[in-house]
Amino acid sequence: MLVIYQKASNHVPLKILSIEDGTTLKTFTQLLHRNRKVDFIEQFNEKLLVKQDKENLQIIDVRNSGLIEVNKTEFMTPSAFIFLYENNLFLTFCNRTVAAWNFRGELVTSFDDHELWHPNCNTNNIYITADQDLIISYCKVSGGGTNDADDEGREGSRMGSINMSNIFTGKCVAKISALDPTLMVAPRRKGDTSRSTIRSSVSDALEDITALFYDEDRNEIYTGNSRGLVHVWSN
Repeated sequence: MLVIYQKASNHVPLKILSIEDGTTLKTFTQLLHRNRKVDFIEQFNEKLLVKQDKENLQIIDVRNSGLIEVNKTEFMTPSAFIFLYENNLFLTFCNRTVAAWNFRGELVTSFDDHELWHPNCNTNNIYITADQDLIISYCKVSGGGTNDADDEGREGSRMGSINMSNIFTGKCVAKISALDPTLMVAPRRKGDTSRSTIRSSVSDALEDITALFYDEDRNEIYTGNSRGLVHVWSN
C-alpha cells in the first residue's frame, strides 16, 4: 500500500507498507517540478507512476530508482486507471477513449470501436473478464452519422451500445446494438409469473445505462439504467 504525505514545494514524502502486517517496506522522497499540480501518483507492485500538469509521465522502479519517461504529448492525463495484474498492463480512460500500456511506457493497444459513452470514465459501465483479455463497456453508437448534428441526435436519444473488445488486439469482437436486426426481446413463457410485467424494447434497454456486469459462468450481461430497470442479455 502506498501512503502519500503532504506535498512540499519540490517533493512529496512516500511510504510503502505491507498490507499483511503494516510494516514499512520502503520510505523515500519523490522529487517534483515546482509550481506544477500533481495529476496523480499511482503504485502498481514495484512501479510508481507520477504525472504532473504539463509534464511527462514518470514510471519509477522503487526497488532500484530506475526511471522511464513517457512524453506528455503521447500520454494524456486519464480520468481513471484499471490495473491488469495478470498481464502486467494498465488501462487508461481519457476523453471517451481506452488505451492499454505496459510499464516500459509503451502503448500496447488502441481500440478500434470502443468510444465510451461517458466522457469522464464511469467504471460502473465497464467490465474486465477474469482472464483480463476482454473489456465490455457501454459505448456510443458508431457508424450512424457523418456530422456533428448527427452525433448530437444520437446522443440526444441517450441510446448507446454494449461493445466487447479484445484488450491485446483492440478489435471489437461482439456488440449489442439496436442497429442489429437479429437482436430481439425474448418472449415470455406462458404462466411465468416470476418476470416483471414491464416491457422494454431493445432501444429502451440500451438507453442511459448506469451499470454493467458480465456473468462469465452463465454468459449473460446484466445492465441497469436510470429508470431503475435491470435487463438481461443472453444468447
